[in-house]
Amino acid sequence: MFGLREEDCKACRGSGMLSDDEGWQYKCSVCHGSGKVAPNGGQRQVRLMEVDENNRLLD
Repeated sequence: MFGLREEDCKACRGSGMLSDDEGWQYKCSVCHGSGKVAPNGGQRQVRLMEVDENNRLLD
């Protein structure tokens, strides 16, 4: 039987952080800051997020 193997998140390259064009850093919305994702993408809940006037995600 095969166990689930996590792989580096392609969005943040395994760092868990993303940055915008101005250098602001924020937690990766794909892996939620862990830097790892399941090979099949996993089953995740989708949540809508608000943005400010500069289109930065708000928690």
